[in-house]
Amino acid sequence: MEVGRAVPLALAILAVASLPAAFALLFCADEIIDRVVCGYAEWRERRRERRTIARLDRAVEADSLTRDIDLTEFDRADRRSLQEIAAGLRRFAQHRVNPGGRAVVWHAAVVDAYDEHLRAACRCLGLTEHLGELEGVDRQIERVRVEGMLHAAGLTLPAARAPHRQRHH
Repeated sequence: MEVGRAVPLALAILAVASLPAAFALLFCADEIIDRVVCGYAEWRERRRERRTIARLDRAVEADSLTRDIDLTEFDRADRRSLQEIAAGLRRFAQHRVNPGGRAVVWHAAVVDAYDEHLRAACRCLGLTEHLGELEGVDRQIERVRVEGMLHAAGLTLPAARAPHRQRHH
């Protein structure tokens, strides 16, 4: 008989002790539900992004595009960044176009430095150029071609820009 009274007494004590937790759960239920729903939505979005990236990798065969690239080439300490090369190209382009009354030898050195920077930019972007192999007009034509390729790759140079047209009113 005493066991029959002990069970309801234990349940009553348990109910009274869990009342604060029940009230907290009742008052914070909307925030708990919101956190669970947001967590689930974020998980679904991350999963969708991973599947999309995997699908794109398969579609463009990303591994085959980068298989022949030697990544240690990019980690060399003496390798200049593309931003540094582009800044040098812009600086030399200004001097090449506007020599400012300087000697012919100086102008030739500026053109050679400009060509070397073009070659470095092509190496950074994996583009083929033949500036070192050509002379005279052929080299000038190759320089224009290389500037166009660099422009198409996203490296805008002053010489590769389309001329600005003035409006006549």
